[in-house]
Amino acid sequence: MHPDFRAAFNRAFSPALARGQAEDLAGRAGRVPGFRLAETPVFLTRELDERLVAASHGILAQLSRPETVARLRRFVPPEWDAPGMDALPSIAQVDLAVTRAADGSLEPKLVELQGFPSLSAFEVLQADAWEAALAGIPGLPAGGWSPYFSGLTRESYLDLFRRTVVARHDPETVVLLDLRPDRQKTAVDFDATRKLLGVEAVCATEIEREGRRLYRRKGGRRVPIERIYNRVVFDELARSGDRLPFDFRDDLAVEWAPHPNWFWAFSKAALPFLDHPAAPRARTLETLDALPADLETGWVLKPLFSFAGGGVNVEPTESDVMAVPAAERGRWCLQEKIDYAPALAAADGGGVKVEIRMMFFRPDAEPAFTLGLNLCRLSRGKMHGVDFNRDFTWVGSSVALRPAAGWPEPGARGA
Repeated sequence: MHPDFRAAFNRAFSPALARGQAEDLAGRAGRVPGFRLAETPVFLTRELDERLVAASHGILAQLSRPETVARLRRFVPPEWDAPGMDALPSIAQVDLAVTRAADGSLEPKLVELQGFPSLSAFEVLQADAWEAALAGIPGLPAGGWSPYFSGLTRESYLDLFRRTVVARHDPETVVLLDLRPDRQKTAVDFDATRKLLGVEAVCATEIEREGRRLYRRKGGRRVPIERIYNRVVFDELARSGDRLPFDFRDDLAVEWAPHPNWFWAFSKAALPFLDHPAAPRARTLETLDALPADLETGWVLKPLFSFAGGGVNVEPTESDVMAVPAAERGRWCLQEKIDYAPALAAADGGGVKVEIRMMFFRPDAEPAFTLGLNLCRLSRGKMHGVDFNRDFTWVGSSVALRPAAGWPEPGARGA
């Protein structure tokens, strides 16, 4: 959204530039991503950067209160309740929409929360590829670009990421756990995790169990699993019908990063507990005495536990709300609709909407989160999921960047 950087990039843009960046990224990652890549990065202004940081930290601070965590704990279903839940998740995401404030400036509004991993390795490579593509474009500052926060560099971010996922263990004894990981759209992130951390993806159905211990097979060897980088999406596991060789409720001799219960606790279930300027109003259906008068135009109907926009209804009717069974109404919420600003100017003159995921990490020994890096989703459709923007250009996966050496003009405002 930085006006000068945007103008310089758009003047230099060509399909060949975007194609070259995508090919470079695929080479760095070792495979083509299973989702669409946007043709541009997002250029932050100092003002928007500061607002994103303040909003995401403020929201997580509210959710980290012990009394709030205790209330969120009840959203963990008994059939998935794993022992050993820690005081806070080791990984958390805060998704913020870029909106237009009353004074015309850009400000963030909360869309979703996750106590679950994101593309924490892939975004490093995506930023690397954009940094290479931007080099030498007239009008852009020299000195490189950074997607990182909290004063982190690429190297110190990777150290934070490693301490969160691997901790003190040999990476061979740490696994990235998912269902059929090679078939997932996020498989490119799994490959990037192996490249950057040495942690390999393993299918949950292929784990072996002996007593409290879990093992995997590697090159004919039986390797003990000491720590799990958990990427299992539980609604996907439930739909699959797969039977695993272990139960998440079992007392297993394994560490989790993050603990599975945070999938349920730090999610859309947390939205109604927030009272923050960046957080829209939200109510679970079971707490509603009456429907809002502006239901169809002012609210979104969401399942609390789904990914990639699954089940989200952006134009709900009274019949849609009433169709949710009584037993399920505690797992659905109405959230105040957010008016995304088409704040990113595409080369064709159209406006593009931006959502920025602020990615937090907490190694085991640390009491608080550290904001690490970001990912962006660009959209021209009704929703930001890649599946909802198939017929558009300048949409899909991206990353927000700032000059690594700092902004050349302080206080720049988005446009």
